[in-house]
Formats: sequence, structure tokens, C-alpha cells
Amino acid sequence: MLAGATVLTLLVVGLLALAFRRRAREDTTKESLWIGWLGVTMPILVLIVLLGSALMLGERTIVRSISGVVVIEATGRQWSWEFIYRSRDRTTVTRDVLHIPAGQPVVVRISAVDVIHSFWVPRLAGKIDAIPGQVNVLRLQAAQPGSFEGQCAEFCGRGHSAHLFRVISHDEVGWAAFERGEQP
Repeated sequence: MLAGATVLTLLVVGLLALAFRRRAREDTTKESLWIGWLGVTMPILVLIVLLGSALMLGERTIVRSISGVVVIEATGRQWSWEFIYRSRDRTTVTRDVLHIPAGQPVVVRISAVDVIHSFWVPRLAGKIDAIPGQVNVLRLQAAQPGSFEGQCAEFCGRGHSAHLFRVISHDEVGWAAFERGEQP
């Protein structure tokens, strides 16, 4: 972004210098056309690059390109969180408790069904909003097994103060048991 901003700044400064240096001639159509052409072409090129990078780095591409990463769906509602774990042979749903494997990255696909919520586990990752009709992606990782407190960090109604959840990070044995459907 810094390189792009630098190029754009230099281009604007160059065009400004060109405009100030322009001699008071009768026939300035050639320079005016050149400056006008750049004024139309440059924004179009920038938009094409931004659109291309957005499509390449979209959340679906990121999730699909990471192999072996656990993907969990989190849905916020007043005043609870539902977590869905999908594998080839089973789907597991938990309420207000997010189970993750320790020592490996986890992708959480976050959405909401009623109002805007905010998914926040202070010791594992930053905040991200859960917005109805939209899926936001958060990547988190617990270095070691343990229990971590999470909360909704966006005021979502009268029960907001109790809109809490817990993240349990399992070792390899505990995670394998959870995936098989056994109680950890």
C-alpha cells in the first residue's frame, strides 16, 4: 500500500508541476488531452487492481487454500453463540463453548442472525463483528491447551452483559476425542 500511495503521490505531484510549467500558449489541446486521459485511465487501473486483489484474497479463497486447517462456523444471537463443526462424517453443534485444537490455526466463520454482535477472545485474537447476512473470517490459535474467556464486545440489547462464551483448547488426544463426539 505504501508503494502504491507513493506512486500515486508522485504522479499527482508530476501532473501538478506539469500544469504549473505549462506555457501560456494558444494551442494546449495536446497537453490537456494527455492530462485528461491520465485522469480517467489512472482511477480505472487502480479500481481494476483493487477488484482483482479483492477477488483473489476473498474469504472463501483464503479458507479453501489452507489445507488441514479447522474451520468452525460461529453464529451470534441474543444472547448466545452457536458453534458448528463440520467434518466428512459428522456435524457437531455446541452452544456458548468453542472447542479448538491447541497449537494449530483455526478459521472461525462468524455471522449473526438478529443484530450486530462482536466476537472477541482477548487472549487469542482481536475483535471482529458478527453481522446478519454477512460472514466475517477470524483466524485464531491457542499455543497450548487451556480455557479462554470470550465475549460479545458490541452492545446488542438488555442481555448483553451476559453474552459470554468460553474457548476450550484441547491437546491432540482431547481434540481427537471431541472430533469423535466423545465428551472431553
